[in-house]
Amino acid sequence: MNKRRSICLVFLALVLALGSMSLCTIKADAANIVKGDTKENIRIVQQRLKELGYYTITVDGIWGPKTLAGVKNFQRDWGLVVDGIVGARTEKALGVTLKSASSGSSSTSNADLNLLARCVYGEARGEPYAGQVAVAAVVLNRVRSSKFPNSISGVIYQAGAFTAVSDGQINLSPNTSAYNAARDALNGWDPTNGCLYYYNPATATSKWIWSLKVELKIGRHNFARG
Repeated sequence: MNKRRSICLVFLALVLALGSMSLCTIKADAANIVKGDTKENIRIVQQRLKELGYYTITVDGIWGPKTLAGVKNFQRDWGLVVDGIVGARTEKALGVTLKSASSGSSSTSNADLNLLARCVYGEARGEPYAGQVAVAAVVLNRVRSSKFPNSISGVIYQAGAFTAVSDGQINLSPNTSAYNAARDALNGWDPTNGCLYYYNPATATSKWIWSLKVELKIGRHNFARG
């Protein structure tokens, strides 16, 4: 009797744990709409996926496993990185225009903060804290420059712009340091004083990047204005 009760308790614990993991996964996946993490944008993606045959249930604006699967299947068929994230490339391939956070707002959307922190973590984890802030600042400097896209997601997902996007490290979960660095950059700290580029001289292969005048060095990265 005691043995049977113990087995039941173990089974119940496993069910509760799996349910908790499922809920956490769905909640985390809601940030996969990169530009303006809103219910309206999720509806736009779902509607387009439904038109293309990748989503067959109700368009409800709620991110869940079916929406994630639809995005991944679409990305796979279109030769995109299969990460379930509706970034600039997937948005363009879908042929939709997602709404950004209100330009009149003084705050940055959670999606933008999360994406910037992921970029910092993928590009500069292990670097001095100032170097992590500097990487985030370069992204924001590009957003403000007429030479680059005018959104955080546009800059980060610009083709060939960041190694972390190319090798998939953009999808790693940021640590506290990466989030803090992203926030500090968003709040105005720019250790680079306006630089638009950075590279690691130990690994850089682009001849063009070596032609830029180095303004400063932080950790393993050289920073340049271009």
